Amino acid sequence: MSMPSSLAGGIRLPLPNIHVDPQRLLFSMSSLIAASITLAIAFSASLPRPWWALLTVYVTAQPMAGAFRPKVLYRLGGILIGAGMTILLVPNLQNSPELLVLCLASWAGLCIYLAVLDRTPRAFLFQMAAFSAAVISFPYLDDPANIFDTTIARVQEMTVAILSVTAVHALLQPWSATPVIRARALSFLTHARRWTVEALGSEHTRLEYEHRRMLAADVTELGMIAIHLPFDQRWAPATRRRVMALQQHLANVLPFASAAANRLDQLRAMAPLRPDLSALVGEVSDWLADEDARPERAGQLVRQCETFAQEMEAKADWASLLTASACIRMADFLTALAASRRLVNRIGSPGRPNFKNEVVERFALARDHGVAALAGLATTVAIMLYCAVWILLAWPNGSATAAFAALITCSFAAQDDPAPVIGRYLTATLKTFPLAALYLFVVLPRVDGYEILIITLAPALLWMGYIQADPKRSPEALPMFSCFIVAMGFLARFQADFAAFINTGLAQIGGIVAALAVTKLFRSANVLWTARRILRSNWGELSRLADIRTPFVPQRWTAMAVDRLGQVAARMAIASPSDALHAADGLSDLRIGRNIIPLRRSLPHVPHDVRHGLGAVLSGLSAFYATRWRNGAPDAPPPALLAAMDSALHALVALPGDEHRRQAVRALVGMRCNLFPSAGKPSGAMP
Repeated sequence: MSMPSSLAGGIRLPLPNIHVDPQRLLFSMSSLIAASITLAIAFSASLPRPWWALLTVYVTAQPMAGAFRPKVLYRLGGILIGAGMTILLVPNLQNSPELLVLCLASWAGLCIYLAVLDRTPRAFLFQMAAFSAAVISFPYLDDPANIFDTTIARVQEMTVAILSVTAVHALLQPWSATPVIRARALSFLTHARRWTVEALGSEHTRLEYEHRRMLAADVTELGMIAIHLPFDQRWAPATRRRVMALQQHLANVLPFASAAANRLDQLRAMAPLRPDLSALVGEVSDWLADEDARPERAGQLVRQCETFAQEMEAKADWASLLTASACIRMADFLTALAASRRLVNRIGSPGRPNFKNEVVERFALARDHGVAALAGLATTVAIMLYCAVWILLAWPNGSATAAFAALITCSFAAQDDPAPVIGRYLTATLKTFPLAALYLFVVLPRVDGYEILIITLAPALLWMGYIQADPKRSPEALPMFSCFIVAMGFLARFQADFAAFINTGLAQIGGIVAALAVTKLFRSANVLWTARRILRSNWGELSRLADIRTPFVPQRWTAMAVDRLGQVAARMAIASPSDALHAADGLSDLRIGRNIIPLRRSLPHVPHDVRHGLGAVLSGLSAFYATRWRNGAPDAPPPALLAAMDSALHALVALPGDEHRRQAVRALVGMRCNLFPSAGKPSGAMP
């Protein structure tokens, strides 16, 4: 009997499509080598807790070498500060446990306040100072006699681990922050081009919330990555200056592109676009849509836009002023886009950057002391509650639970709502317990010697390290490492104690559950509150920017406004469509602020009566945004502000043309379009 041809060559079973990323595998192997070196040193030096050193290896490791080197320095500094605080507090307050807990909790809260306020990689210094003091102190509060020796041992274990992982990753995984910056900037420019092509058409409003806030977040993140540059290349100073200049240009891309789209929307609402303007918009859109378009074409389009704008401004009717404003903003956008592309191409190259007539300053971050204080207070209260339950119940393993809870609370305190992340932390821990039990009671009893131990651990650690290198799954890695390493102990002599295993597991789970419960109690409704607070801060800054009695620092304001827009981006996703938060147009506020700047600059260069009219506009803007700040709601602007704008616009149009007058007219047109989009043409004699 003959076999079917499909079976003659054997049975073919479908194989799963398994793809192994070589960079992630290299990262995992580098971490395994660092872990092996750390364990070898810990065993040889008879350090009391080798598992603590092993866990520190994986807590410290970062997929990008250039990114974890500065964090390593900050972590070492934080460990030393936390250890110093432990030695200062515990021996002096060992007879007053309540006061000692209060001081340790207050210290952790202060450090978390500084970490949330800082918002740079330097925050790792404060986080490590917070939870290193907690995890060193709490397990030994019942018997603090040897706290000095214990603290020195923990510092030695963590230092060995940090130095090992730093050296191994620097040699085997020397990835740089520079390609990441270049890739992120190119991605930003690509998205900005696509968004602008659609926004210059008729879909501007629909696309507003889909793209623009994501772009604003990218601008701020570039500066965060740039902090790592001094640690991974010799041309870091030049590259860092280029990145800071790039941030300033990218911060201009958003308001210029959206302003041009806003003016075109206004013109389309009045009548169809005139043919010459429509043709110019088409040329700009075609150049933006063509990724292979010649860069020098941008300069030609800028000159066309500027020439057309000057022709329109000479006519001085409302439609012509709107047309001129749209053309000028398109020219500004193209200029910023071209400058950004040139800077991106030069990032990472040697040579001194040449910034003619430009002041390249550090990109200012918007910091909120209220949000930081809330995070610090929540951390303090949470740690005090853990310790109160532990002391009142006289639970033998309560100290370990308090240490784990403090570790988790400090690790995620910077987030608005840490509860979902802590929930996933708990799930990952529960999933890892069976693997830890398998190793502890089945595999490790058959292991004899350091070399066989490393070979035996390699499959599990390589798997978890690969997960850690995956950005989507990396939050799962830390609880997996924590459960796996802490449960097995890794002492100098092997001990497969089932009771100790269960107690350690319960302490971990108890710490996570306690952290989750307190987080839900204090922090679960915090995200939208934070978003509204950020918007209120922006309104307060706009009020001060428009107030001619306050210092005038326009570049700093623009950077902080873009940063706030990026901060609101992620938080808007959880707001319901009916939430009043969506009515607060952060990009419109950014454009208004950018228009306040030339208005204030023009004040010394116009006649007294015109200056008085511009002062009335600025005063009205300051009062309007101060009202928004007080009420915490996006109230509509008052009609008196529209009348003041129209009066000032009439007075400016009647003046002889010069640069300051043109800038002031463009600013007033822009503010009027943003605040009163349906107001129609100005009242009075203007055609």
